[in-house]
Amino acid sequence: MKSIKQLEKTANQIRQDIINMLVKAGSGHSAGPLGMADVFTALYFGGVANLDAKKKNDSARDRVVLSNAHICPVLYATLAHAGYFPHAKLKTLRKLGSPLQGHSNNHSNIGIETCGGPLGQGLSQACGMALASRMNRNSKFKVRNSSYHTWCLMSDGEFNEGQTWEAVMLAGKYDLREVTALIDRNNIQIDGYTEDVMPLENFKDKLEANNWFVIEVDGHNIREVLDAMKKAKAMYANPTAIICHTIPGKGVDFMENKFEWHGKPPNKEEAKEALHDIRTLSGRIYSEHQ
Repeated sequence: MKSIKQLEKTANQIRQDIINMLVKAGSGHSAGPLGMADVFTALYFGGVANLDAKKKNDSARDRVVLSNAHICPVLYATLAHAGYFPHAKLKTLRKLGSPLQGHSNNHSNIGIETCGGPLGQGLSQACGMALASRMNRNSKFKVRNSSYHTWCLMSDGEFNEGQTWEAVMLAGKYDLREVTALIDRNNIQIDGYTEDVMPLENFKDKLEANNWFVIEVDGHNIREVLDAMKKAKAMYANPTAIICHTIPGKGVDFMENKFEWHGKPPNKEEAKEALHDIRTLSGRIYSEHQ
């Protein structure tokens, strides 16, 4: 397992990859991917989730469902750093014939478990995977190496969708401890700020009312995220929601907290400025650990 300092450096490298991918593609989403880089780093490199590029087809591997599939640049960059495919493939984002499309689609050979696009469906997929794992484990046939945890990455905006709440209720009903939702609470969506479009608060209370164990963390504090993931994986009952409070566009001064950057990429000049900001952030992180 990497040290916290190493994990923070990895997250910063992932942010740089996101900018480079987006400017080359000429389209895509900026704010969400940058904001979730620390959470994805914790998930794939923190040693809590059972994820290994050398065992990507292992039946006991943990499952990762990207429900808010528009933030897929952060997933792709993370998978490349984790060794699921060559780093050079990131240049093919949104190109015809590339597996790295603008919304993630199922390519299990490179670590992408599900298709995404229409928001609100990922938690239902995750619940199905968790139920399948439980059924295999409890079957009289005892399916070998069938026990795994399912991690569902979600946006706060997709809690506007009724299907999301149906899945919330189902997971609570069946005590799906095998499911953890990592929710990007960045307070923005494509139409504006979440609390203007469709208020979520008190978000924690709503989830707890449906039999979920809820932890709130600073989504840019990798140690906090890892501690919450450990608690989630140790749960004896109840699904877990980790509400990750993040800054959309994290690391890029002119993007941070601006919903206008939800669904657009930087141009070449903006990309240069963004990379400068991210590298400056990396320098600050390095200094803090001296």
